[in-house]
Amino acid sequence: MKNILFLLVLFAGSFYCHAQSDTRQTTSSEKVGTTQTKVKVFPNPATNVVNILGLKNSAKAEILISDMYGNLLLSYHWEIRNNAVNIPISTLEAGIYMVAIHSQEQNVKTKFYKR
Repeated sequence: MKNILFLLVLFAGSFYCHAQSDTRQTTSSEKVGTTQTKVKVFPNPATNVVNILGLKNSAKAEILISDMYGNLLLSYHWEIRNNAVNIPISTLEAGIYMVAIHSQEQNVKTKFYKR
């Protein structure tokens, strides 16, 4: 019985220490400005244009579209207004693509499917 109680205390202590270390990591990452941004991509699957909502407005953002192998296919430098961007994709073939948006205000990566 004492052995089971000892194991329970040991497990609870290690779980508490692990949870505390995770909290510290999250706090420090927020301090250096690496907070995650949730964005909405639609329509998905897309045909001619893909819209991305939930971005931070930026005077100059680099928008990169690559295939699933990491090959860069399209590159744009645009201003982001109204927390959204509309990306023309009519030249892409059907498939799955990655979008990376880099600016001074944010770094966002997401994916979409082209029909």
